[in-house]
Amino acid sequence: MRLISFKQTASAAAVSAALFASAVSAETVLRVIPHADLKNLDPIWTTAYISRNHGYLIYDTLFSMDESFTPQPQMVDSWTVSDDGMEWTFVLRDGLLFHDGSPVTSEDVVASLERWGKRDGMGQQLFTNLGSLEAVDDKTVSLKLASPFSLVLEALGKISSNVPFIMPKEVAMTDPFEQITDYTGSGPFVFQADEWVPGSQVVYTKFADYVPRGEPASAASGGKIAGVDKVIWTYFPDQTTAMNALMAGEVDFFESPSNDLMPILSSNPDVVVEVNDPLGNIGFARFNHLLPPFDDVAVRQAAIMAMKQEDYLAAAFGSQDFWMTCYSVYPCGTPYASEVASDGIKTGSTDAAAAALAATGYDGTPVVIMQPTDVPALSVFSLVTAEKLRAAGFTVELQAMDWSTLTSRRALRDPVEEGGWNMFHTWWIGADVIDPMAIAFSGDPAAGWFGWPEDTELEAARKAFAVALTGEEKKAQATKAQERLWTIGASGQLGQFFVPVAYRNTVKGLIKSPVQFFWNITVE
Repeated sequence: MRLISFKQTASAAAVSAALFASAVSAETVLRVIPHADLKNLDPIWTTAYISRNHGYLIYDTLFSMDESFTPQPQMVDSWTVSDDGMEWTFVLRDGLLFHDGSPVTSEDVVASLERWGKRDGMGQQLFTNLGSLEAVDDKTVSLKLASPFSLVLEALGKISSNVPFIMPKEVAMTDPFEQITDYTGSGPFVFQADEWVPGSQVVYTKFADYVPRGEPASAASGGKIAGVDKVIWTYFPDQTTAMNALMAGEVDFFESPSNDLMPILSSNPDVVVEVNDPLGNIGFARFNHLLPPFDDVAVRQAAIMAMKQEDYLAAAFGSQDFWMTCYSVYPCGTPYASEVASDGIKTGSTDAAAAALAATGYDGTPVVIMQPTDVPALSVFSLVTAEKLRAAGFTVELQAMDWSTLTSRRALRDPVEEGGWNMFHTWWIGADVIDPMAIAFSGDPAAGWFGWPEDTELEAARKAFAVALTGEEKKAQATKAQERLWTIGASGQLGQFFVPVAYRNTVKGLIKSPVQFFWNITVE
C-alpha cells in the first residue's frame, strides 16, 4: 500500500497568503460576456460548456488537472493505493464547507460520483470496472475496483464536460437524467439564484468560507482564490454590441468574440486579445442516429463526404492563423491522432456525396438542422452544412434558435414532428476528445451522448482502452475506436480551430487553460 500525501508546505501557504493579499476586497466586480446564455444549470445533466463554466464557479472536485494535464489533489488531502492499483482510499482535506455552512462529507462525494458516473463517458467506464464505492467515515472514501482500470485519477480529475463536481448528497440523489433544482456547492463563488435572469444576467458572489489550496494555480488545479467580490455574466446575443461594451469599459472580459472582430479589438490599446488554449477546439456536425434519414449509415456517410473542412473553417474564422484541417477524431498533434479510416471526411465533394446519396435510395425526408444564431461559429457551420447537403440532394430545413434552447432540445429523442431534430453543430475543446473515453465517442445509445449511435465494436475498443496498461495497447484501441467512429458515420469532423479571448488590460491573473476559469482574477 502506498500513501500519497499532498500536505501544504510553509512556502505554499506563503503563496496563498500573497495571493489573498493581492486580491481587492472592497466590493470589486468582474463583468463578463460569456460565450452563451446560461439556461441549464446542471453540469452533470448537460455537457454544454456554459453549464460547465457555471459549475466551476460554484462547485469543487476531488482532483483537478494542472497545465500539463496531470491530475492533482483538490478536495483530497491524502490518498492510498494498493500495489496492484485495485484499492484506493481518499481522505478529504480540512475546512471543506458547502455554501449553506454544512461540512462536505464522504457521503456527498459518493453520491456525487455515482450520479456523474451515469452521464460522463470516462465515468461510465470507471463504474463499469468498479467493485464498490463507500464512505468509510465522514472524511474517508474507499474505492475498490472489480477489474483493472488504469485511469482512476484521470477520471476523478477530468478537466471538462462532464466534470465530476461534488454536490450535497441530497442534491446528488437526483435522477441523473433530470436536472437538479438546488445549486448549493462548495466552490469559491456562490450562485445567486434570485438575481439570475435567463437571457440576460447571472451573478456569483465570493464564498467567504472557502479555503483554497496553498499551491499556485495551474489550469484547474491549485489555489482557487476569489479575487473579486462578484462575477457578473451579462449575455449579449449581438457580437457587435458586446464588442462595443468591452471597448467602452462597460465589461471587463469577452469570452468568445467572433474572429471578424479581432482587428478592431486588437487596435484598442486598452484591450488584450489572446488565445489561451494551445489544443484549440474540434468542430462537430452531429447526426441523430435514431431518426430518418440519418438512421441509415450510408446516408450519414454520404453527408460526411460533402463536408469540406476548409470551407467551414474559412467561413467561420477567416484567416488560417486561427484554424487547420484535421482528419483525426482526436486533436491533431496529440498522442492518438491519426488519419485511419478518414477517407470519407477527406472527400469534401458534393458531387461525390450526391452519387453516394442517390445509391442509398434517399426518399427526400427533410433534414432538420438546429441553428444557434447567437454562437457565430456554429451558426456559420449550420449554414455551410445546409448549403452542402442541398447541393448533394438532401432536403434541408434550418431552424433558428439560441444555443441554450438547442442544448435543451438536443436531449429530445422524439420524432421531428414532436420537437425532435436531425442535426446540430457544436465543438469540443481538444482536451475533451483527446482519447476514446470522451462521451462524444460513445457507442451506447442508452447512456451515450446526444445523437445516440450504437456500435458494440466501438464500445469494446473504448472499454479495452480503459484497462490497457501500456502506451502501445492504448494506441491500438484508440485507433480501433477511430476506425469504428468513421465506419458508422458517428459525426462529421469539421477541423481544428482556436478562439481568442478579449479583455480589458485592467484584468490581471487570467489562467491559461482550455477551460475559462474566473478565480485568481483581479480587476484594477
